[in-house]
Amino acid sequence: MKKRTIIIKLTVTFIILVLINFVSYHKFFRIDFTADKSFTLSNATKNILKNLTEKVTISAYFSTDLPTQLIKSRNDFEDLLTEYKNYSGGHVSFSFVNPNANEAQEKLAQLEGIRPVMVNVSERDQVKQLRAYMGASLQVNNQKEVIPVVQPGESAEYALTTAIKKFTNQRKQKVAFLQGHSEFSSNGCQQLMQQLAVNYEVEDYTINDSSEIPATYKTIVMLDPKDSISPAHFNKIDNFLNAGGSIVVTYSGLYGNINTNIVQPLPENGIRNWLAQKGVVISGQVVTDAQCRNVAIQEQAGSIVFNRPIKFPYFPIIKAFTKHPSVKGIEAVFLPFASSIQIVQRNPTVKVTPLAYSSKKSGLVRPPLMIDINKEWSAADFTKGRQIVAVALEGKVAETRSFKMIVIANGNFVVNTEPGQSELNADNVNIAANSIDWLSDDTGLIELRTKAVTFRPLDQVEESTKEIIKYANVLSPILIIILIGILRKYQNRKKRRKLMQVPY
Repeated sequence: MKKRTIIIKLTVTFIILVLINFVSYHKFFRIDFTADKSFTLSNATKNILKNLTEKVTISAYFSTDLPTQLIKSRNDFEDLLTEYKNYSGGHVSFSFVNPNANEAQEKLAQLEGIRPVMVNVSERDQVKQLRAYMGASLQVNNQKEVIPVVQPGESAEYALTTAIKKFTNQRKQKVAFLQGHSEFSSNGCQQLMQQLAVNYEVEDYTINDSSEIPATYKTIVMLDPKDSISPAHFNKIDNFLNAGGSIVVTYSGLYGNINTNIVQPLPENGIRNWLAQKGVVISGQVVTDAQCRNVAIQEQAGSIVFNRPIKFPYFPIIKAFTKHPSVKGIEAVFLPFASSIQIVQRNPTVKVTPLAYSSKKSGLVRPPLMIDINKEWSAADFTKGRQIVAVALEGKVAETRSFKMIVIANGNFVVNTEPGQSELNADNVNIAANSIDWLSDDTGLIELRTKAVTFRPLDQVEESTKEIIKYANVLSPILIIILIGILRKYQNRKKRRKLMQVPY
């Protein structure tokens, strides 16, 4: 090849590489294969960023000497901020600060509201604790929002987007927790309130006979009413719905207590008849499910007392959800002593959609009953198939007005004040917040809350299947190595024969 030709080809190759680099810098794309699309901005985030009119400054306070498992969180957060900057058209800018660099930087981080977390670091065969910072502050003019800790594995996008939305959302929708019939108030749902406070003004409202429910409320919430509800109060709720309002009702009609080993029906208070008129029948039967939580029972061996975990089918874990915005991204909800729901379509203008089901191995038990904690459950106890435990209703009440409703057949699944429920399962809070979002908010933030994976336990398998899987895991690598060895030996023998046939 001539020297001139080589130079021309090298020059053309160099120019092509420069052009590709230039185009990729300004026009980039990537393919996201993660189950929850962790590396893809949602449409809600893109819309909020594109509509920004003020400059958002983000200061990320991250320690640089993080352990290996947390470095990925820092890198992912930086990639996320880069995308925010690109999609915002320059309205978002960010910088990284290392609070561990010196005392002044650490004081600055703490003044911003970023608190250190203690993490274990292995160094020269020794484990020591490090004060690590992994937070961020956002500022628009004189307004500030703080993300104290960017949790590894959780959706940083939700935290960032909701913080930015606070700057742009000058008028929040109002949500009311109905009172007057021994319902749970908003004070009993601290985790839910933390999520709702971003987008809504939440308050308690005691329903009365003299006035209508204020139209300023976009959605009302009725959490497990226990006292009788008068027809006048149901009329107030119906008038609110007919005016285009929405409601969340959580109710099972059951009382279960694992400490007293009793499950009994609650006195009729009118809520079941009211829901039945709308096509939703709360059966009042307890759902039992082979897919359930464990409870610990105390056993004694000599002088030693220990806890033994056992399956408790009265505590079903709900993992079957339909394609509906209110349950999008939900993976597992814990519904203790839930009732089942039957759909009886009475009004053709009202659409009733199932949202969540128990597993195929479910049963139904009619209360009152005494719980036998040591009961040996068998397949014969779970023959009723999937049971509906949550539904959504949509109905048109006028040419321009419609109402929406969500009913969940468990009264206290989102309440923090119940015994043993100081820290709720994340998706219990998510499904309640998603429901209120679907009823109240149209910005699309509903899809962000459940973007991160929250609960993915292994599927339940039979003992015989476990044994097969165990031995397959042990034997498969050995068999593969033997097969590769046999194949290599056959190929070498074949090659040797060919070489022997070559005349020299």
